[in-house]
Parts: sequence; C-alpha cells; structure tokens
Amino acid sequence: MQQPIYIIGAGAIGKALAVFLQEAGREVRLLRGSIQDGTTSSERIKVEMPDGTWQESTITIATLDHFPVLKGIIVLATKSFGNVKLASMLKAKTEDSPIVLLQNGLGVEQPFMDEQFPAIYRCVLFVTSQLINQQSVRFKPVSGCPIGIERGTMQQLDELVKQLSTSFFQFKVEENIQPIIWKKAIVNCVFNTVCPLLEVDNGIFHRNEEARQIARRIIVECTTIAITKGITLEAVEVENSLLQISQLSDGQEISTLQDIRNKRQTEIETLNPAVVRIAESLGMGDRVTESRLLGDLVKLKAELNNPGFPK
Repeated sequence: MQQPIYIIGAGAIGKALAVFLQEAGREVRLLRGSIQDGTTSSERIKVEMPDGTWQESTITIATLDHFPVLKGIIVLATKSFGNVKLASMLKAKTEDSPIVLLQNGLGVEQPFMDEQFPAIYRCVLFVTSQLINQQSVRFKPVSGCPIGIERGTMQQLDELVKQLSTSFFQFKVEENIQPIIWKKAIVNCVFNTVCPLLEVDNGIFHRNEEARQIARRIIVECTTIAITKGITLEAVEVENSLLQISQLSDGQEISTLQDIRNKRQTEIETLNPAVVRIAESLGMGDRVTESRLLGDLVKLKAELNNPGFPK
C-alpha cells in the first residue's frame, strides 16, 4: 500500500528525489525545512542526468506548518544542524510515521531518539546532487543508497525501501548500517576539513601526495575510534574509498567549502568534532589530535567568515 511521502528539505537532494518519486507515480509533498510561513508555491523542477537527459516534474513546495499532521513516510533532506529544532516541531505531527534521515555524519539521529520517535532509519547517500539554479539540479547516482535501522523493524524497512526507490534514485536494505555510516563520516572528515582550509576541489587527494598523507593520518585516527566503538572498519578500505571519490569528483567543491563561501552554517559538528567527542567519552581524546585541529580550524574559518553563526 502506497503511503504519502513527505520530503523535508527543498535543496538539491530533496528536489531531485521529489521529481523521481512523482514521475514514478508516488504521492509526494516537498516541504521547506527552515521557512515556516505557511506559503505554497509550484515549481517546474528539472533534473539533469549523467547522460545529459533531463527528468522534470511540477512540484508543489509547502512549509511544515501547512500540515497539522504528517501521516506517511517522512524523509529528511535538510542540513543536520537543524535536527534538534526539527525533532521538536515534528513530534506532535508525526504519530507513528517512520522518519528516514538522508543526512551524513555521526549522531544526526540523536535528537529524534531523544524525542522518542518510534521509527527512525538512517540512510547513507551514494549520489551527488547540486543546484544549477532554483529550478534545476544536476544529479549523479553512484550506487544504491543503503538504509538501516536506528529504531524500527526489518519489515518496515523493507517497505520503506520499496516505496522510496525509483529507477533513477535507488535505495537498498542494509542490516548493519553503522560501519557504512562511520566509513562515509570518516571520508567526510577529510574532505570537509582539508578542502575548505586549502580552498581546493575534491580531486586534491588523488592528485597530490602531501594531501594524501594528511588524509591518511586523519583516517587512521578516526578508524581507531570506530574500532574501539565496536565498528568493523579497516583504514586502507576507507582510504581507497576516499581516493575513488576524489577521482570521481575531481573539480567539484565539497559542501562545507561552498557553505563557508556563501556565508551559510556548516555541518562540521557532525564530523570531526563528533569523532572527538566520542573519543573523549572513551578516554582517547589524545588519539585524535589532528582531526581535532582540522575541525577547529574549519569552525573558526566559518565563524570568521560570518560571525553571526552559532559557535
């Protein structure tokens, strides 16, 4: 039985997913995550595919306060720094509806766990999606995006994957999501610190040996913490993934660099600082000195670029 799908976050990922789902015949509502003025608008959104073809659909974009109740599947494609506020806003609206987080980083699900949401699922994205302009998105799938359980059932997870998957944006069931979350987070700990600080594109790591050496040290630090937490990871596997992504995204700029340049708040708190907090809780704070330094420098750079953002 098809359920309404509420996508919260009208950025590049949210818009692309909304187009693919609507064209596949699903009932989709796209909601802005940060603006709450009750307005609605209709946009013809175009998604450019890797082969140069376009998928497009007219999508109605509303705000969260337009809906007193959200009964269906709730997909979060917002920036994770808004999760505490969003969890509070959604608590009275969602009843037992499942929440699927399309957000990278460590601990992004915690605000929803704290608010006792009954069904929480984490997705690790293996796609890239960039806004060309307000109505156009450039989309590139890499592989099926795994979804795993934070709180919920395997039966519900199977159903979520079926309802969210389309031929263009595919999802898959993952019974053990934590190693994948950590692997992607560690890779992002590298990209989202080194690239903004050097103001270079993602390709730096496969082009430059000194950058690879920095990446390798961060990966070893973070992987050590993951292993201590009981997460099965190998540093060489994470490094290989980083180099593959670096080569595939050569010339592209990481989101944190774009955010700093555009004076937007970054998501760095769910990356290096999150690893540091976990390390300290394990009595291993002295094992993540380089990861800590790079995270602190990115936070300082973002703050100096826009002093109005939270510290």
